Amino acid sequence: QGWTPSPLNMAVDWVGFTYAVLVTSGGLLGYVKAGSVASLAAGLLFGLFAALGAYMMSQNPKNILLSLGTSGTLTVVMGLRFLSSGKFMPAGFMTIVSLLMLLKIISGVITRPRHF
Repeated sequence: QGWTPSPLNMAVDWVGFTYAVLVTSGGLLGYVKAGSVASLAAGLLFGLFAALGAYMMSQNPKNILLSLGTSGTLTVVMGLRFLSSGKFMPAGFMTIVSLLMLLKIISGVITRPRHF
């Protein structure tokens, strides 16, 4: 039998939603402080992807692809920005936060019970 969502077995992905808020806030902050439209657009887009991924994982914990892709992409992109700029804020901070999100998703896959 497959996994069936119900109000009793649905765990809200609060970590994922918190990550989405951080990503969105970072984009907004980049726009307010530096006038960066690119930061605003990226923050809103990736924040939306992160929130949608958290919602999808809340509905079905096996549905990790969007969250995995979002946090993985931000880990790489912000990591490269951090390496080139050497500035912890915002690139280094978002690299660490995105890497932690990526590790949370991967550890969830590894520790999930297998049903054969």
